Amino acid sequence: MSCRDWIYLLSSILLHATFVDIVDTLTWFRSGHGTMLLAFQVDFDGKPDSLFFSDGQRRIDFVLVYEDESKKMTHKRSDRKKQKRKRQVYESNLINNGLQLEATRSVLDEKLIFVKVHAPWEVLCTYAEVLHIKLPLQPNDLKTRDSAFNWFSRLFRVDENIIKPEQEFFTAPFRKELLSNFYVQDKDTFFNPATRSRIVHFILSRVEYATKNNVKKFGINKLLDTGIYKAAFPLHDSSFRHLSADPNCPSERYLLYREWAHPKNIFKLQPLDFIRKYYGEKIGIYFAWLGFYTNMLIIAAIVGVGCFLYGCLTKDNCTWSQEVCDPNIGGKIIMCPQCDKVCTYWNLTITCESSKKLCIFDSFGTLVFAVFMGIWVTLFLEFWKRRQAELEYEWDTVEYLEQEEQVRPEYEARCTHVVMNEITQVGNIPITVDGHCNRHVVRGHYGSAVFQGILLIIASVIGIIVYRLSVFLAFSATLSQHISGTDAIRKYLTPQTATSVTASLISFVVIMVLNIIYEKVAILITDFELPRTQTDYENSLTTKMFLFQFVNYYSSCFYIAFFKGKFVGHPGNPVYWLGKYRNEECDPGGCLLELTTQLAIIVGGKAIWNNIQEVLLPWVKNLIGRYCAAARSEKVIPRWEHDYHLQPIGKLGLFYEYLEMVIQFGFVTLFVASFPLAPLLALINNMLEIRLDAWKLTTQFRRMVPQKAQDIGAWQPIMQGIAILAVVTNAMIIAFTSDMIPRLVYYWSFSVPPYGSHSSHTMKGYINSTLSVFNISDFKNASKPFAPWFVNQTCRYRDLRYPPGHQHQYEHNIYYWHVIAAKLAFIIVMEHVIYFVKFIISYLIPDVSQKTKSQVKREKYLTQKLLHENDLKIMKKTMGKIANKIIQGVDSTFRPKDE
Repeated sequence: MSCRDWIYLLSSILLHATFVDIVDTLTWFRSGHGTMLLAFQVDFDGKPDSLFFSDGQRRIDFVLVYEDESKKMTHKRSDRKKQKRKRQVYESNLINNGLQLEATRSVLDEKLIFVKVHAPWEVLCTYAEVLHIKLPLQPNDLKTRDSAFNWFSRLFRVDENIIKPEQEFFTAPFRKELLSNFYVQDKDTFFNPATRSRIVHFILSRVEYATKNNVKKFGINKLLDTGIYKAAFPLHDSSFRHLSADPNCPSERYLLYREWAHPKNIFKLQPLDFIRKYYGEKIGIYFAWLGFYTNMLIIAAIVGVGCFLYGCLTKDNCTWSQEVCDPNIGGKIIMCPQCDKVCTYWNLTITCESSKKLCIFDSFGTLVFAVFMGIWVTLFLEFWKRRQAELEYEWDTVEYLEQEEQVRPEYEARCTHVVMNEITQVGNIPITVDGHCNRHVVRGHYGSAVFQGILLIIASVIGIIVYRLSVFLAFSATLSQHISGTDAIRKYLTPQTATSVTASLISFVVIMVLNIIYEKVAILITDFELPRTQTDYENSLTTKMFLFQFVNYYSSCFYIAFFKGKFVGHPGNPVYWLGKYRNEECDPGGCLLELTTQLAIIVGGKAIWNNIQEVLLPWVKNLIGRYCAAARSEKVIPRWEHDYHLQPIGKLGLFYEYLEMVIQFGFVTLFVASFPLAPLLALINNMLEIRLDAWKLTTQFRRMVPQKAQDIGAWQPIMQGIAILAVVTNAMIIAFTSDMIPRLVYYWSFSVPPYGSHSSHTMKGYINSTLSVFNISDFKNASKPFAPWFVNQTCRYRDLRYPPGHQHQYEHNIYYWHVIAAKLAFIIVMEHVIYFVKFIISYLIPDVSQKTKSQVKREKYLTQKLLHENDLKIMKKTMGKIANKIIQGVDSTFRPKDE
């Protein structure tokens, strides 16, 4: 141990301990490096809001929690000794790395020991240089022009008298030899608490605790996984309910709860700079993105509501719906059974209510909205890039490049050799013994695991489809017999509806179960890949998880939109799955309504489940913890013990928050043609989501370790891919799932001669022209219904085929081929038009605004000038002293000697 460590320990003993304390709390052990001294244990000083050691001077930068091995009864004695030895080695190495430790026994549970960690000034300076942390040089004197909309946005901002705006500085990567150039007014505040915690966590993640078979074991994460430590976290600075009683504590947590997380602020803008200061750039960029996405949804929601209202206002003028409901038209049309034997004939008028609802969603307003959303998603992504560039400048992450990000401890442990970095010409790229890290080989080897996982999801979707086909038969045979009630109940609770709802619920349950499985699979594969940096790790994990989730969440929607009811044959020759199950037809109201039902169940169920999992469960756990400690509530509890009883944030951090929103983004964009109100529902959900996420971070979870982040990572290209795919899916939904194209073809071509009999273009007769005729005597024995025969000996079905008796009976007619050609033409035209507009928008809107570019260049220039001028001043000052000495020496040499 260094002299500094011995002085620290001896001073702590003299100041805070009696002789009995010294005997009881000093732990000695023998290691390969000699005899070492561990953390000194003191009693709690009774100050619940204090964030300092017992001397009131050294700030607590991190807290480690372990259970006293002498009081453990669940493990063998030998195991307890091994755990204690590893912990002692780890803590001694922390002290050797310059950290200062102080232990305090729990107030509520005597088995728990809290080890408080403090990083002295020298340690902070050393590791700030290692981590390339940018720190202030001098206040920013650049004048910023106020936006023309500042007067409006000021109405929704947080009161500046409560949360004061952060002072802007010119910054530069910290270097110890240039300390005099940095803006150091107070050494205790030069490194803010978030930066201090980040530095300490970096040290904790790389300190060794054991060596086995010449392999070093290190890092707090492994110690947490093995149970040697129960928790490791930085402290919140106060209670969220009231200001701290300690005048040295800024109570930023309380201000965040009051002005950000409280439900009363639902219509206020977020204090992003303050969030970034307290939680770090990684959490700050998430809430910045979520807030920007929510604001952009306002425009989409307004247009979507306008299209929905247009559909509501024009539904009474919907000619084809009127024909369905007309007793003289739809009332006289008998439809063919939709399944074998047990299904019966049915009257077209039972779809009257469904056809009215379909008029709302399947209108020209939906087409306009689908085109608008294709353009909106491009505007959203392009403007977010500009906003992200502004945040990079404001939060000093512009030059947060890969070579500046530190290597993951797991990578360093496996890749022990070093090669030359082509950029820096310094040997700092670790590799394996065979000359390259095996992550590329593992990616190819385990890529098959990802593919197999996706195949398993597809298999589950096929299983649900088989369920739909088999259960539809059962509902068709028994539902009408077991439901006793009015005709209204029978009208709404049809076999198709019952099958769709139950299949959607089962699909939702399967999705939730597969999520749990594939989270573990994706983490396992990514760990085997051994990514070099934490950013690489998160991007790799994000890509895998999203591939799983994409197939998991969207597969059932793709089935309903593009496969269900498309390959059913006709009543005389139906198509069967696996040679047994007759292919499923759409609900009498159409597959578009069923797609909307599926979306509502999955999105609504997902939102409820996520809120239960992310908000309600932590709240219940904390409530139970407080209830169990009620008997001991008279005791004064320190801040570190309060925080220990909060919930840990989890290893994946914000991953599931991003995933939840990106999946929602997919539902809003990919299938918006089936439900124009989706952006409105997403807007309402996101306004609540922001406050719920803020509430749980501020009140229910321990403080996260602040981390740097330049952008939202792999989620950006994922959203760009969704935006491209959304154009195709919406065009295909309008073409193949809705009836818009067949109606347009009928209106312009088949309602007038030579195909129609009307003198002018009209929608009258559309229903009759789109229902083919089937002779019930042509039923095969395997599919012939048990129901009695009708007088007219024919029934109708949804398709465009020649009638019985025609030389091409039951083959597709000319109307069908016109419709297919129109659908393909529509998809090609719509895609090319939207893609062209997207390209123009992307070209016209630069990723970085000219204002931000100028600010970055100006800051670089002034920073370099400032550092250069300060260096010149120091050099001139030093050279001036040397010159004076030289001159004095010369004068004394040539001066005549005194006689």
